[in-house]
Amino acid sequence: ADAELLSAMVTFFQNVGLTSEDVGIKVNSRLVIGEVLSELGIPAEKFAATCVLVDKLEKVPLDAIQDDLEEIGLDRTVVEKLTQVLTVTSIDGIKKVLGKESRAVQQIDKLMTLCKAYGIEDWIIFDASVVRGLAYYTGVVFEAFDRKGVLRAIAGGGRYDKLLETFGGDPTPAAGFGFGDAVIVELLKDRDLLPSFESAGIDTVVFAMGEDMYPAAVNVANILRSAGQNVDLVLENKKTKWVFKHADRLGAKYCAIIGSEEFAKGEVAIKDLELGEQKTLLQTELSKWASTALEHATPSQ
Repeated sequence: ADAELLSAMVTFFQNVGLTSEDVGIKVNSRLVIGEVLSELGIPAEKFAATCVLVDKLEKVPLDAIQDDLEEIGLDRTVVEKLTQVLTVTSIDGIKKVLGKESRAVQQIDKLMTLCKAYGIEDWIIFDASVVRGLAYYTGVVFEAFDRKGVLRAIAGGGRYDKLLETFGGDPTPAAGFGFGDAVIVELLKDRDLLPSFESAGIDTVVFAMGEDMYPAAVNVANILRSAGQNVDLVLENKKTKWVFKHADRLGAKYCAIIGSEEFAKGEVAIKDLELGEQKTLLQTELSKWASTALEHATPSQ
């Protein structure tokens, strides 16, 4: 599951035009720091708190968290030894520290083998300093980062097998990750990959002239959508002028106006926003009209 998540993350990056030259993903296992702390004589109950503090060391110097370390009973020399281990950035390096029989090493070896099978090894970097600050992680952890080093973490996640159990649920293995949407946008802007949203791909904007016409407008929108059109449905108390400007911003070609008098006669007003022409259709003709309009749509739509 961990490798599957990493593959899903890479697939997203590729789909938005990013490459392994733009983004890297640092991976580690909480088992690494767990084994190191155990060798240093740190009790298991201090493990989570230590991880939270160690995670801060990437952003602040050791002196800045000295008081916090002392509060949980950690000697400065212990943390200095721990940080020496956490500077290891190769599988061979961590094998020398923990030994080939280490559970942490075996877990990372297996993950790297799977990443190679997924064809994403160019994106993956082992980095023992990645521990993730949240206390609930229990195994593999990972962070996506900007290769230029300009932006903060792009995404992060890992395994948290005891999280549901903590909140009273059944013991359930779990893993996941989250993205920083603002960071992704900045990254795409920097690489000139952010798509233009000038046209939202909307064919027709459907607008009800009054609240009593909302159900009728929903019905018209459903008919047009069933015929294959992309429809934006406006169920708000707006003036017609606003709706036309809204449709123009979306790049829509048509506007379907649902008025009480017309609808009582089984009719719907359709305005062609490109030609500025308006006509009235019977409700029974809407599906055929929608299909024909799609056939004659310009390639930009």
